[in-house]
Amino acid sequence: MTITDSIKIKAPPEKIFNFLISLKDTESYKAWHPDHVVMRWIKGEPFAEGSKAYFEEYLHGKIHKAKFICTKVVPNRLIQYRPPFPLSIIFPGNQFIIDPIDEGNCIFTATVRARMGPLVKRLNKRQLEGVKKHMKEEGENLKAVVEDWEN
Repeated sequence: MTITDSIKIKAPPEKIFNFLISLKDTESYKAWHPDHVVMRWIKGEPFAEGSKAYFEEYLHGKIHKAKFICTKVVPNRLIQYRPPFPLSIIFPGNQFIIDPIDEGNCIFTATVRARMGPLVKRLNKRQLEGVKKHMKEEGENLKAVVEDWEN
């Protein structure tokens, strides 16, 4: 199962990427979305290959605590990340893609992948809708912040 959300942002790829790598702590993480609670980098620099982070955020009204590892980074284009084993079996990887469409405009796409069958999807419908809503809000907030952000 794949959940994807895309939004057009009036900014060059570098500005979007620079915002993402500026997410260094809880304060900057909360500035992206009001449901973000805690973020800290356990290893490495923000969104660098091999870096690890811990975060907490509200999804569908419940706090979620997780860690992730950055698995692939192409500056100004792509960030791939996944939870550590054993959660990576169920959630094999997420990503942010920054696609330039013309000078000064991009499409930002966030993708979450999960391995679950139809019964599990049906039983977790409320949670999945919460994830979709959160992803859409993150995209809208990213657009608002980056279009006004001076870096």
